[in-house]
Amino acid sequence: MTNDQYESLLSSLLKITKRESKMKYFSTLFIILLIIGCGKETNRKSISTLSTFSDSTSYALGADLGYNLKQQQVEIDYDVFMAGLTDAMLDGELVKLDQKQRRAVMASLQQSIRDKAKKEGETNLKVADEFLAKNKKDNSDVKETPTGLQYRVITEGDGASPVQTDRVKVHYAGKLIDGSEFDSSYERGEPTEFGLNQVIKGWTEGLQLMKVGSKYEFFIHPKIAYGSRPRPSIPANSVLIFEVELLDIVTK
Repeated sequence: MTNDQYESLLSSLLKITKRESKMKYFSTLFIILLIIGCGKETNRKSISTLSTFSDSTSYALGADLGYNLKQQQVEIDYDVFMAGLTDAMLDGELVKLDQKQRRAVMASLQQSIRDKAKKEGETNLKVADEFLAKNKKDNSDVKETPTGLQYRVITEGDGASPVQTDRVKVHYAGKLIDGSEFDSSYERGEPTEFGLNQVIKGWTEGLQLMKVGSKYEFFIHPKIAYGSRPRPSIPANSVLIFEVELLDIVTK
């Protein structure tokens, strides 16, 4: 599906949903897609083509929100979920929980998600602090700035250094402290460009320490990265480790 087709699809859906309460619609959609996204793989229906508007609508919403909800890790019995969905669509009288009971269950589910995320974030923050303290102590070539950004010079360039208002071209690879890689321009086969004021604080600060032609390794504390906000493949309060090559200052 192209971007234009997707935008047209979302526009049509928004027109339809204006007849319903926005909060009610999105809350319901959130829970339904969360549960579908966590269903058992063995019962997953295989989709080979999207030939109708209904196909595209269903798949676009599921895929878009599925990416964002994957991190929730809710345990769901897929067969029971499908029974509830089918009962409600065929005949409301078949539904075994009334609206008040369903709201209570959903509220408990949402609270459990928040509690789990908070606990995981607190644990990760402690791990982050311990890792960076040890990293600085054990590696004499690792330097630390007043903000807590740690960096190591791999190769020192001889070009100009960017400032916060510049746009730069870089190659990079990002990983977590367990070694798992979450992003890499090398894997994509081409460098990336961005403004220094458009990225996380650790990058904005770190790249200004570099000269064109340099390659540094950054160890970025979550407080100058994504903090307690989880991202796809990046848990809350994670230390981010980047190898970055500053290839060029594109515009000043």
